[in-house]
Amino acid sequence: MAKKTVKKKNDKGFFRFIKWFWILFAMGILSVAFLFLLASWGFLGELPPYEHLENPQTNLASQIISSDGKLIGKFYLDDNRTDVSYKDLPENLVNALVASEDIRFHSHSGIDARGTLRALFFLGKRGGASTISQQLARQLFVGVRSRNKFETIKQKTKEWVIATQLERSYTKEEIIKMYLNIYDFGNNADGIRSASRIYFGKEPKDLKIEESAMLVGMLQNSSLYNPLRREELTWKKRNIVLAQLAKYEYISESEKDSLQALEINLSYHPESHSDGIATYFRMYLQGFMNRWIKKNPKPALEGERDQWNLYLDGLRIYTTIDSRMQQNAEDAVNQHMERLQAEFFVQNTPDRNKTAPFLDLTPEETNRIMEKAIKTSERWRKMKNEGKSEKEIRESFTKKVEMSVFDWKSDVHEKDTIMTPMDSIRYYKSFLRAAMMSMEPQTGHVKAWVGGIDYKHFQYDNVIQGARQAGSTFKPFVYAAAIDQLRLSPCDSLPDTKYCIEPLKHGNMEAWCPDNSDGKYSGRMHTLKHALANSINTVTAQLIDRVGPKSVVSIVKNLGLTKEILEVPSIALGTEDFNVYEMVGAYGAFANQGVYVKPVMVTRIEDKNGTVLYEYVPETKDVLSKDVAYAMVDLMKGVTEGGSGTRLRHTFATNQTVYKKVVTGYPYEFTNPIAGKTGTTQNQSDGWFMGMVPNLVTGVWVGGEERSIHFRGLAYGQGASMALPIWGLYMRKNYANKELGVSEEDFPEPEELSINVDCTKVIEELQKGVDSEDDLDDLDF
Repeated sequence: MAKKTVKKKNDKGFFRFIKWFWILFAMGILSVAFLFLLASWGFLGELPPYEHLENPQTNLASQIISSDGKLIGKFYLDDNRTDVSYKDLPENLVNALVASEDIRFHSHSGIDARGTLRALFFLGKRGGASTISQQLARQLFVGVRSRNKFETIKQKTKEWVIATQLERSYTKEEIIKMYLNIYDFGNNADGIRSASRIYFGKEPKDLKIEESAMLVGMLQNSSLYNPLRREELTWKKRNIVLAQLAKYEYISESEKDSLQALEINLSYHPESHSDGIATYFRMYLQGFMNRWIKKNPKPALEGERDQWNLYLDGLRIYTTIDSRMQQNAEDAVNQHMERLQAEFFVQNTPDRNKTAPFLDLTPEETNRIMEKAIKTSERWRKMKNEGKSEKEIRESFTKKVEMSVFDWKSDVHEKDTIMTPMDSIRYYKSFLRAAMMSMEPQTGHVKAWVGGIDYKHFQYDNVIQGARQAGSTFKPFVYAAAIDQLRLSPCDSLPDTKYCIEPLKHGNMEAWCPDNSDGKYSGRMHTLKHALANSINTVTAQLIDRVGPKSVVSIVKNLGLTKEILEVPSIALGTEDFNVYEMVGAYGAFANQGVYVKPVMVTRIEDKNGTVLYEYVPETKDVLSKDVAYAMVDLMKGVTEGGSGTRLRHTFATNQTVYKKVVTGYPYEFTNPIAGKTGTTQNQSDGWFMGMVPNLVTGVWVGGEERSIHFRGLAYGQGASMALPIWGLYMRKNYANKELGVSEEDFPEPEELSINVDCTKVIEELQKGVDSEDDLDDLDF
């Protein structure tokens, strides 16, 4: 009896235990369900509306896309994020994510029950229970985890609810894509595309297994596992991910071992507004887009802003810039300007120029320049806004401080130093500046845009903001007016003798008698082709006297030069200021058979879904006849055949019966037809070269920030020395890449050419009466 009694008691105790177990279990289930209900009803904090779950709002950077399909920059504030589609994610990246973060991702519905129970039982010591869907929910809607335990439970519950809703709204592939696109990998690497480009210099689809493993390892804590700061720790974390890939048989053990032995091989490409290519162009584009946004309201949904946001809406801006030609242009500018600057420093040492970098200025003139620079500086503006007195501000300019300044000698073009802000102003003014723009004349598509030598330190864009005296690059407009109105040809001749335009004629108040650059007059007759090639001022003066300044101004206005120009004869020598942007557009009409096409930089704008918001419509104008345009091209071909641009030929003889001199010593060696014009302004303050082949027109300007910053002589100060070498280096790089399709052919001749460009007979006539072989050597046509 006693045994039966004990057995009955044991049975009752066991059943009581089972009963309470199931009661507690049920209560736990009901509690969790009730917690879910409370969260879904909003009692644990507001949940995102269903519309936001269907279309999560994330900040997307606007993309700048080149004509050859490359991403050359972005516009963003805090989030440098660009979406990548699932098909562009490499399989090794997805495998690494699933293996290390959520191996049952494809089988659960947002919550991993096994993982949750494990985390509860071991108090999280054997890994957390957050699924990829939960992590996405946290990134999108919940935010940073609180340290308060009660708040943590609330947040975790909201994550569960949102994760299950996300699973109902999206496919597994879409959830993975969103998660990788939204995560902040640090160092401006928002999203997987930015991360792969910044850390490895490639698109996500090109990531290797070990690179994908490193990025997936960063998902746990990108600040902790930062390869730039904690390389060893990041390496260890990457190897843990590789071990997970082997554990779940995505890779073999031998593959794991070999991959784990590899070092982290970063190819760091920082992305910021002052890094990368086409920085000056991107800043121009920012202004273009802001103007476009003001004129084009957004068809917004209820509750959304009614204006496009360049930094948040993920616009796609398709530009005409060719990334390869842009890189060639920047390399050419850097290569030449570094060398030119070295010579400028040699010529402006204190023993050679006591007012360096300014040349031949009085102390009063120097002080005026420096005073203007001080009052327009960022330091002055900032301290003024802080309420500092003028005395305090001026004193700050004389105290030495640590700073990073531009330096050609450094690989990164920057060095750390200590100097006063006043000295830094003078230091920066000692650097020569440059500008370059390259355009396809038939379409107006701008292929390259270099506004200066380094955007981080010199943010003034000399392509479109800066306007400088055009010098002899203006002369072709005078010649074009003369050929158009007087029906002259390149073979017509005029004498190189002193020529004066009388007072009150063409609006001038006194006689204008321009000298040639060397102050001499040959007294001989020169063809227009030779006169333009060698910038003979007396011939240009005769031409503008015959057609009148008003006719020249009319032509340049039609060629896109918008500045108000004084209608006086002296404009013939390029006394007016123009920018590179307008000059390239104007020269483009010569190469395009007389049709002016306004330069264009943006061809299309799309929203993040690919809807076209803007498409460019070309702006064209017939300015010159095909005959006149071709005659002008022929005239300017003379510049590179026997004039100031001959150094482009390296070893070149134009006509063995006339020319006996061979120009050597320059590395360009072009043999194809090239039309162009050099330009040098008074005191060598500005150097220009405008160069053309049939499908590419390029303008280059070089000079100091102030007109008093220049070379003392023509050897280095002329356009052929300052600007032309950049064109030569750029075109050599272009021709080296046949895919660019830059023309090496001759300019197309009109079918019925009514203007004579064959000067053989004229040359023969001019040769008559030459008394000696030496005279023949000196005779140029």
